[in-house]
Amino acid sequence: MFDLSISEIAIIAIIAVVVIGPKELPRALATAGKWMAKGRGIMANFRTGLDAMVREAELQEMEKKWASENERIMREHPALPDDSAVDEPKMEPLDASPPDASDPSDPSDNRTDFPPAGDPKP
Repeated sequence: MFDLSISEIAIIAIIAVVVIGPKELPRALATAGKWMAKGRGIMANFRTGLDAMVREAELQEMEKKWASENERIMREHPALPDDSAVDEPKMEPLDASPPDASDPSDPSDNRTDFPPAGDPKP
């Protein structure tokens, strides 16, 4: 930001020591540092607000563009009079019957807590 060379910084330091004095120089530098920190904080808040405004303006522009594109698409492809009449896939039962879960010929079914399927008594 500021283009200061070593020789320029040395001249500023010598003038500061002569004008302010060696005893008051640390306190003056601390005060200057606090003021610089406040200035940077204000600039950061300003930049954040400006970025938010730019982002909001871009979003509004995109929303307008999307709305115009949506209107164009709706003009090119008008809706059918009855949208529910469109052929949609429908679920139909399978032709084959489901396998019987209580098939006694299944040897992997070794449950003893249930009576056999043919036994009427629980």
